[in-house]
Amino acid sequence: MELEKRIRAFSQLGSLLQDYSEKKYHPDNSWEADFILKLDETVKNSKNKNAWFIEENVRYAVNAIAINLKEDKIRQWVNNYPLSCLNPGEIKTIGVVMAGNIPLVGFYDFFYVLMSGNKVNAKLSSQNEILLPLLSAALVYSEPSFVDCIKFTDSQLKDIDAIIATGSDNTARYFKYYFDKYPNIIRKNRNSVAVLTGEETIEELKILGDDIFLYFGLGCRNVSKLYIPEKYDLANIFNAIEDKKEIINHHKYLNNYEYNKAIYLINQTSHLDNGFILLKEDTTLHSPVATLYYEYYVNKEELKLKLLETEEKIQCVVSNYFNKENSVKIGNTQLPGFNDYADEIDVLKFASSI
Repeated sequence: MELEKRIRAFSQLGSLLQDYSEKKYHPDNSWEADFILKLDETVKNSKNKNAWFIEENVRYAVNAIAINLKEDKIRQWVNNYPLSCLNPGEIKTIGVVMAGNIPLVGFYDFFYVLMSGNKVNAKLSSQNEILLPLLSAALVYSEPSFVDCIKFTDSQLKDIDAIIATGSDNTARYFKYYFDKYPNIIRKNRNSVAVLTGEETIEELKILGDDIFLYFGLGCRNVSKLYIPEKYDLANIFNAIEDKKEIINHHKYLNNYEYNKAIYLINQTSHLDNGFILLKEDTTLHSPVATLYYEYYVNKEELKLKLLETEEKIQCVVSNYFNKENSVKIGNTQLPGFNDYADEIDVLKFASSI
């Protein structure tokens, strides 16, 4: 398929998703109106398949993709690569094992593989299996040539030439064993951290709450730990995120909050509690749901070295005032661009190198 057709099809999909997000009207009985109606129903019903997928979060995920799928942005990204990365001499089939932690989490692997000119065979998580096929159907409607390039399966991936698999540290060991004979990208657990310097405004700390709480903190781009300077007043955090208190009304989040709180109380573990999130001083990166770890630092340069030592476990370093290469601005963790490859592995180059 010509590159131009791929670009136009994805940009048309982006326009549809934008129309959905902005509630733009399409004439009754048109294909676009029918798609938007189906998408709206799917968004509203996603929580029936996965209780974590509340409507607000699914809408956010759809809109985040729509923001990227604009023709000028796609062309700008494409122009970073030689044409050989986008027009394979021989078309390959790339298997993609997708996670189920947040809505549409596998979309960008789907996008990169198809934009590379190859075929995708995707195994969806049972908890995240209804949204992407719907978007795929819209893509095929815009460009029928895609029909032979996209396959979804609920069984073992077969007849593939390479694999991209995302999961936990435990499943990654299985993926590595099972798929080692193929060119592969195997992703493990990662978490994101925020580095505060004390220079942050109240408004910046408020939007840091989005990086912490969006998707209930289940994504690898969610902030699970804070690095704060000595004598930093954690009341600043509690005051700034007070507007997120309604999150405690979600039953699964509440269960995690109460469980972790009970463990800390029984074990007499020192922690802070504002009624909807627990703050605990801890040197590890991965905090449980409804818990946020923090760690004090003395010297910024020493902190940079510490982060460098653990970079294979960190997806994003979030800060507005900490000078580190590839850091993400506060409030932007869940709005990755095309170049913000998971684990910093360029999927387009991988797909074109098979």
